[in-house]
Amino acid sequence: MFDIGWSEMAIIALVALLVFGPKELPNALRTGAKWMKTARKLAREFQSSVDQLVKEAELEEAKKLVTDVQTGGIGRAIEKTVDPTGEVKEALDPKKIEREADSDSKSPAMIGTVSIPVPTETKPEPQALSAPDAATVPMPQPQAADAAEPATPAASSDSLQKTA
Repeated sequence: MFDIGWSEMAIIALVALLVFGPKELPNALRTGAKWMKTARKLAREFQSSVDQLVKEAELEEAKKLVTDVQTGGIGRAIEKTVDPTGEVKEALDPKKIEREADSDSKSPAMIGTVSIPVPTETKPEPQALSAPDAATVPMPQPQAADAAEPATPAASSDSLQKTA
């Protein structure tokens, strides 16, 4: 445990003999043994009190929960939460679906066909876009100076030079 060899034990015994002397050494060893006994007793009591606290803290229930999960109890718990009445499980039962399909295929009106209801999605139709009214969109008006001048390329370049 402490990895003490014979040579270290001999040195400790020699030092103890020199410190306590030959007359007091047996009494010192008895006192050391009593202390060790008391320390071990305290350690056992501490360990038992910790064990008792663990039991009081309901860790046994946690252990039970873990074993339930390992044995498949979590699946039943989820099933009870998701489908408490059992309707979904019954609707998805493969044997029931086969029986219904067999009974439907035996009827004379439905030979070879199986009707499966498919939900339809209804999307609102987009509204058609119309051109904006002239009153709502302002249109650029020709300026008065441009209207007076003739619309020749040379004249338009002159007007640009004049304004610049």
